[in-house]
Amino acid sequence: MKLLRCPVNGARPVSEFVYGGEVREMPGDACTDAEWADYVFNRSGIPGVKIEWWYHVASGTWFLAKRDVAADHVLQTWLPGEEVPE
Repeated sequence: MKLLRCPVNGARPVSEFVYGGEVREMPGDACTDAEWADYVFNRSGIPGVKIEWWYHVASGTWFLAKRDVAADHVLQTWLPGEEVPE
């Protein structure tokens, strides 16, 4: 069974989680329609280490995960607002 560590509840089955997407910088308020469409619809898709949003359904907790998407291995998890672990 594949496990993912929730920062609140510890290691739980991955079936209890929903992927929320890669953390990316949003364009500013003055962005063009083309810039907004690029942000919404286009992703780099380059394998490597990424920071992603995850949601633990059982506890209603949103958190961040640093994950090596090429190896599908979670390196760290933390709550928003917490200092990013090194």
